[in-house]
Amino acid sequence: MKRQINRYFFMVTLAGMSFTAAFSQRAYTLDECLEQALANNVRLKNAQNNLQMAKEDKANAFTKYFPNISATGGGVLANKGLLEMEMQPGAVMSMADKGLLGGVTATLPLFTGGQIVNGNKLAALQVEVNQLQLRQSENEVRLTTEQYYWQVVSLKEKLHTLSVLEEQLTRLQADVEASVEAGVVNRNDLLQVQLKQNETQSSRINVENALTLSRNLLAQYMGLGIDSVKVTFTMDNRLPEDPTLLYAAPESALGQTNEYHLLQQNVKASQLQKRMAVGKNLPTVAIGGGYAYENLLDRDHDFWVGFATVSIPLTDWWGGSHDIKKHKIAVRNAQDQLDDQSELLIIRMRKNWNDLNDAYKQVGIALKSIEQATENLRLQTDYYTAGTCTMSDLLEAQTLFQQSRDRYVESFAQYEVKKREYLQATGRN
Repeated sequence: MKRQINRYFFMVTLAGMSFTAAFSQRAYTLDECLEQALANNVRLKNAQNNLQMAKEDKANAFTKYFPNISATGGGVLANKGLLEMEMQPGAVMSMADKGLLGGVTATLPLFTGGQIVNGNKLAALQVEVNQLQLRQSENEVRLTTEQYYWQVVSLKEKLHTLSVLEEQLTRLQADVEASVEAGVVNRNDLLQVQLKQNETQSSRINVENALTLSRNLLAQYMGLGIDSVKVTFTMDNRLPEDPTLLYAAPESALGQTNEYHLLQQNVKASQLQKRMAVGKNLPTVAIGGGYAYENLLDRDHDFWVGFATVSIPLTDWWGGSHDIKKHKIAVRNAQDQLDDQSELLIIRMRKNWNDLNDAYKQVGIALKSIEQATENLRLQTDYYTAGTCTMSDLLEAQTLFQQSRDRYVESFAQYEVKKREYLQATGRN
C-alpha cells in the first residue's frame, strides 16, 4: 500500500503544471489585453479629449492673425426729434425722430508686442504637451493592465497548485483509510490528512475569490464593463527573459522619456509667458477701415472710412515691470526644476534597473526552491513508506512544495511588472 503512495505522489507532483480554467469567456493574451485597454480605457479617452481641446485652442489662436471684422446696426424711434432748430419764435423744426443706421468695420493688428505670435507658439506648445500627456497616460494604462494581468496569472497558477495538492490528498486519504482499516497505520495519520484537506479547501476559497475580483478588475480596465475575462499565459517552471538585453544607459535614455520632454516644455512655456508679459507693455499698432450708413434725416447717407491706431501703455509700465520680473523668476524656477527632476529621473532609471535584476534573481532562487522542495517531498515520501518519518513530516514537505510554487509564480509576475516599469522609465513602451 505504501508503495502505491510513493507511486502516485510523484506521478502527480511531476506532472505538467498547465491549468485550464473552466470559464466560458474568451481567453486573452497580454498583447490583446493591452490592445483592448488602450482602445477603451476612460483615462485614455479623457487624454485624447484634452488633446483635441488643445488643438481647438491652437486653431483659435491662429485666427488672431486675421482682421477683426464686426458689423453693427440699429434703428431710432423717438417722440421728439434728435435735432431741433428754432426757425422763428414759436416755430421749431424737429428732425431725426426715426431712422436707421449701421456699418461694418475691419481692424488688422500690425504690431502687438509679439502677443499674437507668442500666443500662437504657446497654443502649439500646449498641443505638444497634451500629446506627451497622452503618451504618458498610455504608459500608465499599459502598466496597470500588466499589473492586473499578472495578478490574474499568478492567482490562476496558485489555484492550479492547490488542485494538484487536492488530488494528492484525495489519493493519500483513500490509501491511509485503507491502511487504518487494516491496522497498518495509526488513525492520527488520517486525521492529519483530513485537517490538511480542510486547510487546502480554505485556501482555495480565498484564491478563487481573489481571482474572480482580479478578472473583473482586468475586464473593467479593458473597457469590457463588469464582465470577467480569463488569460492564456501559463507558467512552466522557466526563467523569464534575461534583463541584460534590456539595459539602456540612463544618461542617453533621459532624452527619450516623456517626463523629460514635459519638463522641457514647461521651460519653453515659461519663456513664452514672459515674452507675452513684455508684449503687454509695448505699443500696439493697427489699421482698419469701414463702411457706414445712416438714414436719420429721411435720406440715405453712406460713406467709407479708413483709420490707423497707435496705443502706448504709459501708466501700465509701473505694474507691468513687476509682472515681467515675476515671469523671469518663473523661467528660472522651470529651469531649476528641469535640472533637478532630470537627476531624479536618472536615479529612478537606476533603481528600476536594480529592481528588475533583483526580481530576475528571485525567480531563479524560486526555481531552485521548487527543485529542492520536490526532492524533499520525494525523500519524505520514501521515508514515510519505510516507516522512518511521520505523516506530519510528509505533510510539511507538501506544504514546502506548495510554498515554493507560490513563491515562483509571484516572483515571475513581479519580474514582468518590473520589466514594464523599467522600459517606461527609459522611454520605451
